[in-house]
Amino acid sequence: MSLTDKAIEQIRELIRTGALPPGSKLPPEPDLAAQLGLSRNLAREAVKALAVARVLEIRRGDGTYVTSLQPSLLLEGLGGAVELLQGDSAALQDLMEVRRLLEPVATALAATRISDEQLAEIKSHLDAMREARDDVEQLNAHDAAFHRAVVSATGNETLLTLLEGVSGRTLRARIWRGLVDAQAAGRTLAEHEAIFTALSTRDAALSQAAALLHVSNTEQWLREHLRSGKPLRFGATADE
Repeated sequence: MSLTDKAIEQIRELIRTGALPPGSKLPPEPDLAAQLGLSRNLAREAVKALAVARVLEIRRGDGTYVTSLQPSLLLEGLGGAVELLQGDSAALQDLMEVRRLLEPVATALAATRISDEQLAEIKSHLDAMREARDDVEQLNAHDAAFHRAVVSATGNETLLTLLEGVSGRTLRARIWRGLVDAQAAGRTLAEHEAIFTALSTRDAALSQAAALLHVSNTEQWLREHLRSGKPLRFGATADE
């Protein structure tokens, strides 16, 4: 480990042990450096690195604070990284594979925990998708909201943040555009309906199977589209 890495690890340890709980203010730089046995330069570099990682928040004129440490904050950069990979076909296929590994299991878990109110929210997005089957922008928005509502029903914020990051808003929009062009949107809507039906019965195995079928079909479509050499088209959607 470099000296900076060691300094970062020392501050992380203070946070992990509760010596610096979420929302707390770090000591002034000279005091922090002395407390950790570091030079001021090393302490400054460690703080900067943890601020980039969203673990710390530097407030100009006020000081440096430990953030809420919520998964949605700490993993926020994942979605941005995924958006940068949109031009790499191998990376896109890897991302779809990760989604296939996580989302069906998350859907099964949601089936065991979902409330009537959460089911109603999912149905509202499904209904909106049916009404917007020829409007890619609306399809994309309600598709994302549908899956977010499903994973939200697990109550696992880390899982939700990971899956939202892996899905990629731009990739989702491009896939929908391709499905509409290929007149495959109806089949994909039916797959969403199957997921909702399985969730409404609170059947974990059936929910997992329905989600696996949906994600696998989308993954297969993407692989075939990329093999054909055709680019995934951009369009004038709000997410792009």
